[in-house]
Amino acid sequence: MKIWQKNTGSSKEIEQFTIGKDTEFDILLAPYDVLGSLAHLKMLAKINLISNEELEALSKELKVIYQEIKDGKFQIQEGVEDVHSQIEFLLTERLGEMGKKIHSGRSRNDQVLVDLKLYYRDKIKEIVEASQQLFSLLMQLAEKHKGDLMPGYTHTQLAMPSSFGLWFSSFAESLSEDMDMLYATFQIVNKNPLGSAAGYGSSFPLDRAYTTELLGFEDMHHNVINAQNSRGKTEKTIAFALSGLGGTLNKLAADICLFMNQHFAFISFPDEFTTGSSIMPHKKNPDVFELVRAKSNQLNSVPNTVILNGTNLTTGYHRDLQLLKEAIFPGIQNTLDCLNISYYMLREINVKQNLLEDEKYQHLFSVEEVNRLVKSGISFRDAYKQVGIAIEEGDFKASTHLEHTHEGSLGNLCLDEITAKMEAKLKRFDFSKIESSKEGLLG
Repeated sequence: MKIWQKNTGSSKEIEQFTIGKDTEFDILLAPYDVLGSLAHLKMLAKINLISNEELEALSKELKVIYQEIKDGKFQIQEGVEDVHSQIEFLLTERLGEMGKKIHSGRSRNDQVLVDLKLYYRDKIKEIVEASQQLFSLLMQLAEKHKGDLMPGYTHTQLAMPSSFGLWFSSFAESLSEDMDMLYATFQIVNKNPLGSAAGYGSSFPLDRAYTTELLGFEDMHHNVINAQNSRGKTEKTIAFALSGLGGTLNKLAADICLFMNQHFAFISFPDEFTTGSSIMPHKKNPDVFELVRAKSNQLNSVPNTVILNGTNLTTGYHRDLQLLKEAIFPGIQNTLDCLNISYYMLREINVKQNLLEDEKYQHLFSVEEVNRLVKSGISFRDAYKQVGIAIEEGDFKASTHLEHTHEGSLGNLCLDEITAKMEAKLKRFDFSKIESSKEGLLG
């Protein structure tokens, strides 16, 4: 029996197709459905649609269900359509007719939206924390290895001297910039859709400002149609934020896979951080970072999936939107997995010292020699030609001494400035208000 069912239900085939994988993802939304319901009940009592006694009984039982979810004892029973139905059925089973009052002034449309917004907020918090952890490690490595030189490449060809400090801190600053997209996503996620019902409001005098406060939202979607239309738009912004982080992690992983190659041998990891071959006893494979590279490529596909899923949908709810979870939920988990395993691996990275003392890297210093000649009074074009001819004739010899002082170069990594930039970006995320709202509802 479905909560919407009258005398006639859907056939088994229709039911299986329309529910699809929803119950697999709905389990993740269970605690958020309880939180949304607790806020909704408080609002119903405030506008006198339920009594204070009913509020107390329903809230008490919802908190019991919340604990069952946390303890792993909650499940969506066979024949129950979704998590929202399961929680309502449990309330009705345990409290009788009173349990049926929980849905007054609410549609599954805004119920799902609230659950998703609360879930996304928590996951953004986890992603921010994981990014911050990786950022801090990268900055520590940048400071530790700021004097350890390595080759820099353009077109995958030897280009100019670089350093491991410059390399590590490039990904750290990239992570700080990824926080901009994530914060824009957080602002869209952190809006309350509750009270929009099926997308056209309710004749009940719902107090939407009150539920906004109870759930710790920064604002609400004021227009009820826009609240419903935010589904899909919200996921689109999340997808681009995940893709941004994926881009940073992808380049890091691709570099590491290359730099671990024996022909490069710039970096290494303890044996237990690599995998072996079933036939070649010498192999130490970078499987972790190959998978980070692959998973981050999957993240880059999420925006396209979400965009195509929502193309040409008219105003209002459509069942098409159900499928967004199949792209976004795994995408969020992949992001967290990649951030966390990258942190775990990089704690044990070993950097090879004195790399550029090898004569094969001599030409990396050609630009340094051109610049030295320019400083002595020779024009840049003449200096460039002079050094180029020396290289062609095999006569080029250059000092390996470097004098890079401008912002962001080898001798001036601007680590303090990058750290300050990240700290400023992180301060914008007000997660304390969200945690306080949970404590208030569950207390």
